[in-house]
Amino acid sequence: MNNTVKKVSAGNTDKLQKILGVFDENLNIIMRELSVIIRVDGIDVVIEGAEERVSAAVSVTESLLTLAENGESVDKGRVEYCIELAREGKARDITKLSSDTIAITYRGKPIKCKTVGQKKYVDSIKRETVTFGIGPAGTGKTYLAVCLAVQALKQKQTDKIILTRPAVEAGEKLGFLPGDLQTKVDPYLRPLYDALQEMLGLETYTKLMERGSIEIAPLAYMRGRTLSNAFVILDEAQNATREQMKMFLTRLGDGSKMVITGDKTQIDLPNGKSSGLEDAARILRGVEGVGILYLTDKDVVRNPLVMRIVRAYDKDDDRRLSIADGNETKQ
Repeated sequence: MNNTVKKVSAGNTDKLQKILGVFDENLNIIMRELSVIIRVDGIDVVIEGAEERVSAAVSVTESLLTLAENGESVDKGRVEYCIELAREGKARDITKLSSDTIAITYRGKPIKCKTVGQKKYVDSIKRETVTFGIGPAGTGKTYLAVCLAVQALKQKQTDKIILTRPAVEAGEKLGFLPGDLQTKVDPYLRPLYDALQEMLGLETYTKLMERGSIEIAPLAYMRGRTLSNAFVILDEAQNATREQMKMFLTRLGDGSKMVITGDKTQIDLPNGKSSGLEDAARILRGVEGVGILYLTDKDVVRNPLVMRIVRAYDKDDDRRLSIADGNETKQ
């Protein structure tokens, strides 16, 4: 079969260097994953191989160039994600992400969605009153929700940010831990503190906490309250029981927005307790004002190895389920 050869112009050496990566790492990834041959001719990227694979590689290269033009980083994770999209014929979708800044950190760093799944999740939070973000570790579920909450507070779209998590994990209960309430819940809520401090800076964060504009508390302390004019985030919701989830959702007051995040593969509830996360997502599917977004391993934005770890565990879970189904059939 004859090979196809196509040429993509980088425009200038700066953009070319960005998409090449350190020691041509990015191009090596594209060649390995798409089984094409790539060489550089001046400021042009020349791609050779089977027509379909060359077409995908061209889409990836052009998308990476657009990211470089927009001042975005073109790292290994971005390249691998772009290749994933190219296999689905959607490589250029990634260029839509660079134009939408969600928030600005106190250091002036713009926060943007890095995957299409993240963009859909953010859009749902902006549009719906209640949004469920369900997916594996590293997909930015909590971080993006906190960014949007801080932005809403800065723009006076909300009076208060309330962050909460179930405070029972891996079978431990707060009563068995030493210290006062704050000392007991701090280990559970630390990721929320970190995200807030990155967005606001320690000084502003401390002032807002003292003023009561930011509240962080265990889920159990939501009972009996009506949460009005607040941006409320329930994190690690897979560790909320059905009863706790219903209690939390019915705290919703006028002018409030809720985001519920969780990973159904990391349930730490004691034996005999079922998670309220998937239960709520099933019951509320199709309810007006409720958005339910499932993020996948493709949306993992930590070290690319995290994506491969998630996939390996998913594959093993499928294998175990297949074996279990086979045993049940034999019985």
